[in-house]
Amino acid sequence: MPAHLTPKPVPAPRILVVDDEVEHAATLARVLRREGIEVEAVHGVPEAIMRLNQAAFDAVLTDLLMPGQDGLDLLRAIRELDLDLWVVVMTAFGNVERAVEAMKAGARDFLVKPVRRAHVLEALRPAIERRRLRHENANLRQELQRLQSESPIVGDSPALRQALGLLRQAAASDATVLLLGESGTGKELFARELHARSPRRDGPFVPLHCAALPESIIESELFGHEAGAFTGAQGQRAGRFETAHGGTLFLDEIGELGLAVQVKLLRVLQEGEITRVGGSTPRPVDVRIVAATHRDLQQEVRSGRFREDLFYRLHVIPIGIPPLRDRAADVPLLATHFIQRCAERNGLPVPTLTTSARRWLAAAPWPGNVRELENTLERAVILDQDGRVDLDDLPLVPAPPETPGEDTGDDPRPMLRIPVGTPLAEVERQLLLATLDHTRGDKSQAAQLLGVGRRTVYRRLEEYENQTPALEPDEPPEPEDGG
Repeated sequence: MPAHLTPKPVPAPRILVVDDEVEHAATLARVLRREGIEVEAVHGVPEAIMRLNQAAFDAVLTDLLMPGQDGLDLLRAIRELDLDLWVVVMTAFGNVERAVEAMKAGARDFLVKPVRRAHVLEALRPAIERRRLRHENANLRQELQRLQSESPIVGDSPALRQALGLLRQAAASDATVLLLGESGTGKELFARELHARSPRRDGPFVPLHCAALPESIIESELFGHEAGAFTGAQGQRAGRFETAHGGTLFLDEIGELGLAVQVKLLRVLQEGEITRVGGSTPRPVDVRIVAATHRDLQQEVRSGRFREDLFYRLHVIPIGIPPLRDRAADVPLLATHFIQRCAERNGLPVPTLTTSARRWLAAAPWPGNVRELENTLERAVILDQDGRVDLDDLPLVPAPPETPGEDTGDDPRPMLRIPVGTPLAEVERQLLLATLDHTRGDKSQAAQLLGVGRRTVYRRLEEYENQTPALEPDEPPEPEDGG
């Protein structure tokens, strides 16, 4: 959670226990309360329906066979009330077929009596996790709203704060700014933020992607042209410099400009005037230049591909934009932002981002930076079927390139690249999450592939997600049998 947000504590899950045997219901309630769960126990379906109409619960733990109305009647009532509840039914060994019927009616799990403490908690764990996810996502949306009220650039990591601090200082001046960053880091968003905070904010912001235009027309785009200046130039046309008069001209990927255009750009920066292609009359322009590149311009100067004098004209206030791998703390906020925006744009419900998925996103390398993260989450939102963005909605960790002569065999499993020196605990975490992604969340299959017990997988996930500590499998049951 970002440093500026003091997260509210997660409210305790609320469970409604329904059992006609008073002692058994009291024992179950006592077991759950020891785990920090709020419990209310009732002893019949009519009373349960009344409480469900009066208060909000995260789950219902109900006996299946009770005098009068039974667990199936309660399930039907819950469906009619349109409540999003996790329902677990309890039944004696001989009534498993009735439990299956209850599952078809909407129950999420069933327990065979006598129930064990560990089994009860494991059956209710998804409801507890849903409560935590909803709370965590609400906290993220709150922090996102706060940050967006200050700036459209989402994030609060130290690396981003440093870049934004420099940008805000530079914005008050009229100096040329050079934005340095990898592709996909959001250089145009930074340029727009600088313009919005500058004295020129009421003037135009004019972007030009230098790499998107062939060299034959880039000069006309920048400086404009007169009628008949070249084939097809049937009339006068103002260039980007004139269009940006009184505002900001953003030259993206300026390192892609050819040397001939660099010479003319340098003259404009020196003289403050342009001459249209095919014209002879200088035209004064009042423009602030913000340039951006993913290249090392000093190396380009040494290689003779970029003019040294132009470099120094541009390199007045350089601002480095951090890659996403250096601002992992911002990934949850960015993910929440992109999920919400994509859902709204496509008229879809906003899915919940699970803790496992959020941790995976924060640990991924993202060579394509923010743009790659946005595209990944857009795909997940559009293809979502269960209201959650989880590990099985995300792409696998990219496999390393094959070494020439390397025998990969017929193994269809994806490869996981881990840098030398990675702590063993982190290696284990990445391997487990990638294996779960490969098995599309099937924990039993993941355990089999990893050669460990299924309980070990659950225990590790609990540790990663700060869940309730794992329960001992051989702990004696407190509730032995019930109605």
